[in-house]
Amino acid sequence: MNARLPETSSIPERIAALRAAMARAGVDAALVPSADPHLSEYLPRRWQGREWLSGFTGSVGTLVVTKDFAGVWVDSRYWVQAEQQLAGTGIALMKMTGGQQTAPHIDWLAQNVSAGGAVAVDGAVLGVASARALADALKARGIAMRTDLDLLDDVWQGRPSLPLEPVYEHVAPHADTSRAGKLGQVRRAMEEKGAQWHFISTLDDLAWLFNLRGADVNYNPVFVAHGLIGPDEATLFVADGKVSEALARSLANDKVRVATYGEAAAALAALPAQAALLVDPRRVTYGLLQAVSSAVKVVESVNPSTFFKSRKTAAEADHVRATMEQDGAALAEFFAWFEAALGRERITELTIDEKLTAARARRPGFKSLSFATIAGFNANGAMPHYRATPESHSVIEGDGLLLIDSGGQYLDGTTDITRVVPVGTPGAEQKRDFTLVLKGMMALSRAQFPRGIRSPMLDAIARAPIWEAGADYGHGTGHGVGYFLNVHEGPQVISHYAPAEPWTAMEEGMITSVEPGIYRPGKWGVRIENLVLNQRAQTTEFGDFLNFETLTLCPIDTRCIDLALMREDERAWLNAYHETVRVRVAPHVSGDALAWLEKRTQPI
Repeated sequence: MNARLPETSSIPERIAALRAAMARAGVDAALVPSADPHLSEYLPRRWQGREWLSGFTGSVGTLVVTKDFAGVWVDSRYWVQAEQQLAGTGIALMKMTGGQQTAPHIDWLAQNVSAGGAVAVDGAVLGVASARALADALKARGIAMRTDLDLLDDVWQGRPSLPLEPVYEHVAPHADTSRAGKLGQVRRAMEEKGAQWHFISTLDDLAWLFNLRGADVNYNPVFVAHGLIGPDEATLFVADGKVSEALARSLANDKVRVATYGEAAAALAALPAQAALLVDPRRVTYGLLQAVSSAVKVVESVNPSTFFKSRKTAAEADHVRATMEQDGAALAEFFAWFEAALGRERITELTIDEKLTAARARRPGFKSLSFATIAGFNANGAMPHYRATPESHSVIEGDGLLLIDSGGQYLDGTTDITRVVPVGTPGAEQKRDFTLVLKGMMALSRAQFPRGIRSPMLDAIARAPIWEAGADYGHGTGHGVGYFLNVHEGPQVISHYAPAEPWTAMEEGMITSVEPGIYRPGKWGVRIENLVLNQRAQTTEFGDFLNFETLTLCPIDTRCIDLALMREDERAWLNAYHETVRVRVAPHVSGDALAWLEKRTQPI
């Protein structure tokens, strides 16, 4: 008999219930990834099983449970957070480090599960690439991989259902390319790959392709669905009630049929024999791909929409520029309030989130935050993915550095910015770290590079000034950013931890973050982040070259700079940037915010 546990149960009780379910199923280990059937970054509550079972709330991590062991694997961004949240649960913190060739939890399972045993993982949330790596590692030791079990259903009482928020259209002028035009682009790419059909599970690809948006996932304006693109028609598999009759008619005009979410597997199984199906093995789950008949040829390649949506059109870039002015105005209003209130009002890290969110919400086109605001004072700023809670947060007082990483979703673009500001008097070492990070950010922002260079290769440009000082940071330097879509978007990523694969090539129109950092555990953290746009710089006999247009419009606090470490060309770049910020943001603010903007953009 199944024993489901309510929300009031403790973490040890939940792990015990999972072990009982494992025993009933005859498996020796359970693997619970941070994933849903769409391999999303931010998960609908229904698929937050790793968090529910372990209590660890970070967005990335993998839980493994055996009869006598439980552990969560996380990278260095989450070590401090995981150590705090796992304390007293009986679940071990398993630290992942950069440069590992295979997922360390896979190696651990292959080494610690007895030969002839079995590992259970829900195939509906396991990526194809991950499934293959796991199966290969286990097979070598005669260990079976069970993907037909969803053990969470056995233990999670009141497990949430599919989200039911309505889907809506993203229309002109915000969307400048029609749905039919985008479907045509994808079909031409399918034809080049020799495929008549294309299955898509990734929510941002679907939102972009169909010019639709939703609110099923925190911070990303997407909706839970699958899509099947055929030679002449397409099918969108989405939960009943989410698509209005009027929207269904609009979709039908572009030969897009709406079907029930659960019908996706059956549609894959019904594909005609000898047909060719294009799928992205990194962006589709093992469980769904198993539904495809062996008579169907599976063509594996990156989703064409991933490339198309990463290369913003000229109109989209113009919209983003306008959005950056509004976001910069919201930040000016916030920082003007903060500096005036500091020392006069009680301000906590939670207050920062509240006031900054309110400032953005007053701006036209604002829909939501693009991720949970990170406001970390002193030691809390040393945790790159820190999140203040009502139970645990700091008061902003005394001397130190306040790190604020925040962003917004607007109808005309997605923003992501990190600034560090002084509280009281910053120390010499804090100024040194701040200046080194600023030098790294400027070095990459000013770089020129060949079109098509694989984006991970640019990482060392930002790190060079930091490495020269004997420091480093454990996260990537940059991620792609969507257009009123996911704040983290591929295919480009500026990180030496990522493989320099062909599809990571830098192309004109991509928007990417530049965000180096230095973190002193228990002391302070510094990260400075702008978003940049790939633009054509020049064409020479050696080919096309790109450089970056800085999109983000917010002053970088010069009170934290050690001017002795700044070269003249670096000062000139910063002064020019601040002049641009002042000219473009000033028309959108007045009063205290305008006065603050003028003060903080003075040349050095």
